[in-house]
Amino acid sequence: MKEDTRRSIRELAYYSSLGLSIVLSIFIGLFAGIYLDATFGTRPVFTFVFLGLGIVAGFRNIFHAMNKLRKEDKDKKPDNKDG
Repeated sequence: MKEDTRRSIRELAYYSSLGLSIVLSIFIGLFAGIYLDATFGTRPVFTFVFLGLGIVAGFRNIFHAMNKLRKEDKDKKPDNKDG
């Protein structure tokens, strides 16, 4: 298998798993908040707090993926300082 094909498959798998990790982080935060609200009887408080934390974690995953992609693009491009 060519190196370009391997790299493309690896990138496709990474970005596919990124979507899954975003959804999972939101649902884990939501269900943790629902569980804590049921345990302590504070109906919407922990649900909103942990849902917000899950959403923040999802955006953090997107931010890290963008930085990784930006770094890879920067490493691929040669420096054109000659003019």
